[in-house]
Amino acid sequence: MRQASRRDVRLLATQECALCGYPPIEVESPSAIDWKGQVGALREVEELSKDLEMFVVVGMTSRTRGGVRNTVRLVTPDGGTRRLYHKRALYGWDTDNFRPGVRDGGVHMVDGIRVGLRICYEVRFPEYFRELFRHRAELAVVSSADVGEPSPKYEVMKAHLVTRASENAMYILAANSTSAPQLSPTVLIDPDGREVSVAPRNKEALMVGEVHLAPAPFGRRGRVQQSERLVGRRRR
Repeated sequence: MRQASRRDVRLLATQECALCGYPPIEVESPSAIDWKGQVGALREVEELSKDLEMFVVVGMTSRTRGGVRNTVRLVTPDGGTRRLYHKRALYGWDTDNFRPGVRDGGVHMVDGIRVGLRICYEVRFPEYFRELFRHRAELAVVSSADVGEPSPKYEVMKAHLVTRASENAMYILAANSTSAPQLSPTVLIDPDGREVSVAPRNKEALMVGEVHLAPAPFGRRGRVQQSERLVGRRRR
C-alpha cells in the first residue's frame, strides 16, 4: 500500500483470500485460518487506507450465520460503512470450504467511478457481469487465486476477462495470486477489450494503470445499446 501510494494509486486491488490464504492451495482449510490474525491484518489495512487516503479491495474470508464465505471487502479512507461481496459461483474446492453469497453486491463510488466487485470463477459466466452492467458499473474488480499446474487455461481466462470488459463496456481490473503458476492474468482491460496494463506472469508486482472516463466512441455506443435491449431494460 505504501509503494502504491508513492505512485499516486487511489484504488488498490489484492488477490482472492489475500489476508488469510486460499484453501486448500495456500492454507489447508477454513478451520486452519488464523482468524485473529486476519482481523488484525484487516485493521492494519483500514488504518493505512485512512493514512494514505487510498481505497483497497482486499480478499479475505468471513464467518457469518450462514457459514464461512469467500469475501472481498472495499476498504474506504473515510472509515465509513464496510462494503463487501461474497463469492456466489462455487465449484470444486470452493464448495468444500465455503457457503455461496446471495447478493449481487451492487456498485460503490470510488472518486466518482462506479465500481463493482467479483471473485475468480465468476468471470466464466457473463450473467454476473450483466448484473454490474445494469447497475451502470464503469469498473469491475476481479480478485482471483487461480493458480496451479501450467496449462493453456491462462489464455482462456484472459479471453474471458477481455470479453466481460468489451461486452459490458466497462473496465476490468483483475488481480491474481502468485503463490503458484498463474492460470489467469493480473491485468487492467479497457471497455473496448484492450490491455491498459499487465503484470509480469508468476511474479509479485505492483501493476499500475489509469481509468479514463470519456464519451463512448461509436462502436462502444452500439454495444451498450444492444446490451440494454438484451437485458430487457435500460441500465439503472
